[in-house]
Amino acid sequence: MKQRKVSKDSGADFGNPQLSDRSKNSSDTDEHDSKPHHQQKKRRKKSKVTRWSCIDTCCWFIGCVCVLSFVLAVLYHAIPESVPQFVAEKINGPLPDPPGTMLRKEGLLAKHPVVFVPGIVTGGLEMWEGKPCAHGLFRKRLWGGSFGKIYTRPKCWMEHIMMDNETGLDPEGIRVRPVSGLVAADYFAPGYFVWAVLIENLASIGYEEKNMYMASYDWRLTFQNTEVRDASLSRIKSTIESMVQTNHGNKVVVIPHSMGSLFFLHFLKWVEAAPPMGGGGGPDWCARHIRAVMNIAGTFLGVPKAFPGLFSAEAKDIAVARAIAPEILSSDVFGFQTLQYIMRVTRSWDACMSMVPKGGDAIWGNASWSPEEGYDCSQKRSSTENMTEDTIASANSVPQECADDDSAVVKGVHGKPVAHYGRMVAFGKEAAVLDYSALHKKETPPKTPPSNRTMNSSASCGDVWTEYQEMEWDNIEDIASREVYTAGDLVELLRRVAPKLMARAEENWGFGLADDLSDPKYQHFRHWSNPLETMLPNAPELEMYCLYGVGIPTERSYIYKISPPTDSCYIPFRIDGNAKGDSEGCLKGGVQFVDGDETVPVLSSGFACAKLWHGKTRFNPAGSPTFIKEYNHSPPANFFEGRGTESGSHVDIMGNFALIEDILRVAAGQTGDQLGGNRIHSDLLNWSERIKIKL
Repeated sequence: MKQRKVSKDSGADFGNPQLSDRSKNSSDTDEHDSKPHHQQKKRRKKSKVTRWSCIDTCCWFIGCVCVLSFVLAVLYHAIPESVPQFVAEKINGPLPDPPGTMLRKEGLLAKHPVVFVPGIVTGGLEMWEGKPCAHGLFRKRLWGGSFGKIYTRPKCWMEHIMMDNETGLDPEGIRVRPVSGLVAADYFAPGYFVWAVLIENLASIGYEEKNMYMASYDWRLTFQNTEVRDASLSRIKSTIESMVQTNHGNKVVVIPHSMGSLFFLHFLKWVEAAPPMGGGGGPDWCARHIRAVMNIAGTFLGVPKAFPGLFSAEAKDIAVARAIAPEILSSDVFGFQTLQYIMRVTRSWDACMSMVPKGGDAIWGNASWSPEEGYDCSQKRSSTENMTEDTIASANSVPQECADDDSAVVKGVHGKPVAHYGRMVAFGKEAAVLDYSALHKKETPPKTPPSNRTMNSSASCGDVWTEYQEMEWDNIEDIASREVYTAGDLVELLRRVAPKLMARAEENWGFGLADDLSDPKYQHFRHWSNPLETMLPNAPELEMYCLYGVGIPTERSYIYKISPPTDSCYIPFRIDGNAKGDSEGCLKGGVQFVDGDETVPVLSSGFACAKLWHGKTRFNPAGSPTFIKEYNHSPPANFFEGRGTESGSHVDIMGNFALIEDILRVAAGQTGDQLGGNRIHSDLLNWSERIKIKL
């Protein structure tokens, strides 16, 4: 018979009724006493749960977005490839054949070898040598691909992707180099194509790696330093020579994108210049080796948004984010993803300076006028097809009173004053919209007495130190008190806030407009990537194309304010996100917009072909033919169209079927005239005529 086990305490209580009663009473008392304690605990827990900070909201939102994106990506890739196409066809009708398939049916086949020149940030970078924190990352991508190293080793990643702030070259013990081959820039990230669609269509008419070449380079360096460190220019030269020789003497068609247009413009001068500064190819090298240069979304005259990126580490999107959540980007919430870190890294990339607006007030306008003044953001433009040379010279001539009257008051869509584009940076909306005569008479507010205060010391700011921490506060106030800065003032303004960056920049870049191109100083490499300070090669048969998207609001000028301090190492200037125009105006969130491809204004992409190089000019002495092809932006109709086949935006245009068709036809042997000449939708010709420079 099994005995039931009884605990020692239970047995004692069981055998003693008094103890049992006492124990019971004690238990009741303990339970009664513990009730308030439990209730307090619950209240404390409840109060903890109800606390919900901005950080919690952001983390929750980011988590939801990531989970939703992951689920959608899994579902999208899980379904057969024919399903999205089937759905898209049901919604929009049958999809057109890709350009490569269509042209192959016409009988067009590969003829000229093709060279791709990627722009800034789209080319992959991989590690060849690093610090101990980067162990295991040899020849792994630090830029491009999945960007996984940003999340797993953020500060280590920052340390390796940044250049030395004194030399602009590799920091000691670090070697990050460009990825080679077509894979260097076919996709920027998984599923996000750059050159892949164009490469696939070229393959459809017979191209393969023997007659296609990706001229990858380290887009962080100055163009001349890509040769000094990596011999990138020499490799491009030898590859082009080999391609011409092995393809029956057919010259190459070069296709630069974005900043790649400036890089290749530099190459055109370098390759014919004498050593040691140049490649020693001789004065006829370009004429013997290059059939056409088809610039896609070229940044020839610079990009206005490059300035706020260097000045305050922001642009339109950052300004919007700050307006929604002011403290998130101004503090060290994520440990490293702050504007101070962004500024420190980007100011070490010397190539960013190549895209600061060039030509000064003569090109971009001043406080009283600009070429695009009076532009209506809501107005639709009609295209101008098949324009002849005579038509380009006379089309859309500007009324003389507009060209000559610098004090004309420009009104908006409904007769309201608008911000003036020529005022690239204005401190306060009033300074941006005031008529020039009123602005000139406006009294400057009194400054606070000198205090010789500095922002902070570099030691106290540590890793997030920027050059602002070495400035006296009086200089910060002095910059804001001037109120208006034009394109001609931007370089001087950067000298004040980023002296180390500008010390390197002025050794490598030219930002002006040459009076006399025969002056020996313009033979220096610092002028070679500025189309206003250099000449095209002596190659009369070399065709220059300007291909770019239009119809998208693009950043042109900015309204700033002094930023209230958030910490000891903050950035003292920011775009004023509260500065807005009317609902149909071009001023939104402190940014003044104009026509372009969302990144590059029309003026920068098209002016060189429309006027600077058009016909025989001092910038194009051989009279190389120029052609302009604008592509009106049309966003995808639905999710299943992906990024669309008619996009005009800066990167998505690389999948634009009309653009791809034009490129394939030239690569197959057709000329710009056979393509139908110029196709212009914007006010480019009108704006170009307003710019009065010696040709």
